[in-house]
Amino acid sequence: MAVFTEVTETQANDLMQALNLGQLTALRGIEGGIENTNYFATTDQGEYVLTLFERLTQAQLPFYLHLMKHLAGRGIPVPDPAANRDGDILHTVSGKPAAVVNKLAGKSQLAPQAVHCAAVGDMLARMHLAGSDYNRSQPNLRGLPWWNETVPVVLPYLDEAQAALLRSELAYQNHVAASSAYAALPRGPVHADLFRDNVMFDGEQLTGFFDFYFAGVDTWLFDLCVCLNDWCIDLPMGVHDSERAQAMLQAYQQVRPLSAAERELLPALARAGALRFWISRLWDYHLPREASMLKPHDPTHFERVLRGRIAQPIHL
Repeated sequence: MAVFTEVTETQANDLMQALNLGQLTALRGIEGGIENTNYFATTDQGEYVLTLFERLTQAQLPFYLHLMKHLAGRGIPVPDPAANRDGDILHTVSGKPAAVVNKLAGKSQLAPQAVHCAAVGDMLARMHLAGSDYNRSQPNLRGLPWWNETVPVVLPYLDEAQAALLRSELAYQNHVAASSAYAALPRGPVHADLFRDNVMFDGEQLTGFFDFYFAGVDTWLFDLCVCLNDWCIDLPMGVHDSERAQAMLQAYQQVRPLSAAERELLPALARAGALRFWISRLWDYHLPREASMLKPHDPTHFERVLRGRIAQPIHL
């Protein structure tokens, strides 16, 4: 949610008018994130988020936007893309594909307690079930094939110990992905990036999931592990918080109990979730793009998380 492409108030107002969302009264770039250009757009009818897509293509974007429409229609609190008079929800601004969604109520809970983690686990399971009949398919674009492509690019920037860890964990994850237990994992649309700053709360009440632009079809267990690796980790130390993790896992399983294969591979997929974000943060940190307000995340955090998941595997 950095600003790579500048949008004028006139451009934003023209789009709001075309979407019948009212007259623009304020436009503000959103700081944080590193993939797309995002603005808060306020009109005399409400508050919205305008996103310009910097990497995703016109061909890829319908999967994400219609997934949000699908989930919203099934009662999952997610942003609902606005359509123009022709029913289109994918638009163009400054030559870039763009979308406008309603701004969710509440704020991010950046210091979550067990009650917040339980709420995320509950809604994540509901989201997985709600998306199970979604009729579009697209792979997780930051899944194993991307890890295999990207690791050789970032290895030159690492010291010997880091490089050895990255190589060995990538080999392990390729081995896991070839197993029969992995093939048996339930799968469907996943968020794949449901960190603390992508969930809204009003007090202890969860009010929404957003930023679905890393979504894809993958194992539901991977999605759960991505959440465990953020919501249930002490950020300063990178260590596991068992109370928060059990709250999330129990709440998830009350809606969708984990299968035998999922229970078996929970430790491996927790490592996979840590590896995915270590690789992407290494890539963003060492090979950054220019952007106004861009602040790459520290990659060493997920190196610590990965080492912790290897040393102390997570179990139910």
